[in-house]
Amino acid sequence: MWKHSSSRAVLFLCLVAAVASARGREGAHVRTLLLSQHPDDATHRLHVKGQVVTVLRFEQPCDPARTRLLGWEGRFEPVGVVGRWVLLQPLRDLAEDEAVPLLVTLADGTEVPFLLRPVMEGWPDQQVNVFKDRESHGAMASALREALEEKQVLAEQLERYRKEESSEDHALAALLASGAVKQTPFKVAYRLADRDAESDVEAIFYRGRGKAAVVLKVRHLHSEQAWSMKKVRLMTESTGMDRSVAFRSTDSSLAPGESGVVAIVADRSAFVEEGKLTNLVLEVYRHDGVRQAVIPLAHQLSGK
Repeated sequence: MWKHSSSRAVLFLCLVAAVASARGREGAHVRTLLLSQHPDDATHRLHVKGQVVTVLRFEQPCDPARTRLLGWEGRFEPVGVVGRWVLLQPLRDLAEDEAVPLLVTLADGTEVPFLLRPVMEGWPDQQVNVFKDRESHGAMASALREALEEKQVLAEQLERYRKEESSEDHALAALLASGAVKQTPFKVAYRLADRDAESDVEAIFYRGRGKAAVVLKVRHLHSEQAWSMKKVRLMTESTGMDRSVAFRSTDSSLAPGESGVVAIVADRSAFVEEGKLTNLVLEVYRHDGVRQAVIPLAHQLSGK
């Protein structure tokens, strides 16, 4: 339970349980797997996560009678085979040393072995398009679409980095993350603290001259998996319109037991909607796209 350090505090930080779900994600992670691309590696790895459905899509129908998981009891829902689709869903996260074999048999008798492994960093496989012939039209189209999507992501990252180089808000976030609060215009408004099975977090809310800031001091408690922040999203509370926000972190990734700091800065202009001040909501997404925290921000934090 979060404890308010000020009776005037109207903000609430809700850490979302670290269980991946289809909701709260930016979009499904889809990748292309060309079987002929790795002739010396007969067993292909799939990265799965508890309560997240992984779908395999093949070029031809699969044989349900000869498609099976080995040793899946208690760890997976029964495997589903519908035409060209194979559906998998772990009941829980696999341990770091766990691996579950999957054998998919196609209608022509081709056997395709997979090894299901836990997600240690990044995204779980939510849809994998599997092709036997890398020269086929479907394989080439799927690979081209994936390459174009990656190019778009890289272009957007490059443009973001270019803008951040000259951004005052990003400079302030970097100072806050490094602990140089005295070099910024911010004063502490209040603090909140919470702890769950995977993280121990202190949130420090700052009021500035025309700006608001939040510093999250995170201690990662998970015994196996690393943690990192993928992005933050700032939006208006009433209409959900996106607003600009700057953030910096001291570490790109936290190993189990490590601590780190994330600093987030928002300009007062972000709190203005149709000429009036409005409250905002800040969402924090971790490395695999799961929404980790929801932080309401009152416009009073931005000062005057």
